[in-house]
Amino acid sequence: MTKPPAAKTPPKPQTQGGERIAKVLARAGVASRRSAEAMILEGRVSVNGAPIDSPALNVTPRDRIVVDGKPLGAKEPTRVWLYHKPLGLVTSEKDEKGRETVFDTLPEGMPRVLSIGRLDLNSEGLLLLTNDGDLKRRLELPSTGWLRKYRVRVNGAPTEAMLAPLKQGVTIDGERFHPMLVAIDRQQGANAWLTIGLREGRNREIRRALDSVGLTVNRLIRTAYGPFQLGDLAPGAVEELRPRVLRDQLGLSADEVADGRAPAPPAKKTAPRATSKPGPKTDPTGAEKPARKSWGMKSHGGARTETDGSRGKPRSWGTKSARPPTKPGPTR
Repeated sequence: MTKPPAAKTPPKPQTQGGERIAKVLARAGVASRRSAEAMILEGRVSVNGAPIDSPALNVTPRDRIVVDGKPLGAKEPTRVWLYHKPLGLVTSEKDEKGRETVFDTLPEGMPRVLSIGRLDLNSEGLLLLTNDGDLKRRLELPSTGWLRKYRVRVNGAPTEAMLAPLKQGVTIDGERFHPMLVAIDRQQGANAWLTIGLREGRNREIRRALDSVGLTVNRLIRTAYGPFQLGDLAPGAVEELRPRVLRDQLGLSADEVADGRAPAPPAKKTAPRATSKPGPKTDPTGAEKPARKSWGMKSHGGARTETDGSRGKPRSWGTKSARPPTKPGPTR
C-alpha cells in the first residue's frame, strides 16, 4: 500500500540570503510594500505552491511566487512619469467615500503605477508616478534629502518676522516639523504668494505650519520634487522620463531601466485666439499678471487734429516728437 503524498507546508523564513517577500512584490510593481504585506495577510500570495500568511519570509529568484493565482513575472524595467495633479482628485487607489482618484484619470495604456508621495484633495501640481514599488519607498524617505518646492497662496499679509518660526522649525500638537525654506514673492490684494521648500512630506504639513502663524492657505501647488520640475506640464497631463534621466538622477543601472527612449510628449495644441478683450493673465502657477497694454494708436494719443480740422497721423513717441518744434527761419 503506497503512502499518500505528504502535505506541502509553507516555506520557513530564511535568515540568510534572499529578500523579504513584500519587497520583491513591491519591486515587481504588484503593490506598495505596505499593501503587499496586507495582501499576504489576506492569503492572496503563495510561495512554492503553499499559501503564506506572514510577510516575515525571505525569497530568492529560485522560489515560485503566485499572486491571486497568477505567477509573478520577472521584474519590469523601472519607469517614472511626471503627472500634473489637478484639484479635486484623491491620491490613492481607492477612496472609501467614492471620490475620483488620480488613477481614475490616467491615460489609457499606462501600466499599473504607484504614486511617490501624496498631494491632498485641495492641492495640485507635480506628482511622480512609477511602476517600481521599491523605488517609490526609497524616494519617499526623508533621508533621500530631496527638496520639494511649492508655490503657496495665503490669505493675509505675511512678514519676515511672522514666518521666522517656520524657518526654525515649529511644533504643532506635539509633532515637530523640520525647518522650512520660506520666501515672500509678492503681495496681491488680500492674498500673498510664497515659495516654500521642505525635505519631508507629512500630512498637510504646509497648511498646518502656516495656520500656526496666522495664515490661511487657499492655494497650494507643488512645482518640484528633487531634480524634477513641473514646468509647463498641463493639468492632468502625464510625461514619462527618459531612461537616461533615470540613470543620471536616480543612480539606476542600465539593466534596471527600459531600453531605448521614452516616447516624446504629445504635441501641444495651439489655443484659438480670443475674440473678446483679454482679462488679467496668469503665470504658470496661476498668479495674476497685469494685462499687457496696447502700443497702438490710442497709446500714441490718437490721431492728431490739424489746424484746419483735418485728421493727421498719430503722434509719435520717437526722437522727433521729443524735440520742441523749431521756428521757421528767415527765407533767403
